[in-house]
Amino acid sequence: MESLGKTIIMIGILLIVTGTILFLGSKLGLGRLPGDIYYKKENFTFYFPVMTSIIASIVLTILLNLLFRR
Repeated sequence: MESLGKTIIMIGILLIVTGTILFLGSKLGLGRLPGDIYYKKENFTFYFPVMTSIIASIVLTILLNLLFRR
């Protein structure tokens, strides 16, 4: 049960960090980067955040490597 408790705490911390990054990132322009695809025509809108996804992946990879490095 102890390992399950630690796992739930780590998931909670990861969710808090991710939420904070998303909250602050939107204020810094994350989600509207030059590489993001945004297409709008009449009643159809398509949005695919390519560069935002790449940056989020790099940041999360670095954070997880620092947290789980042995």
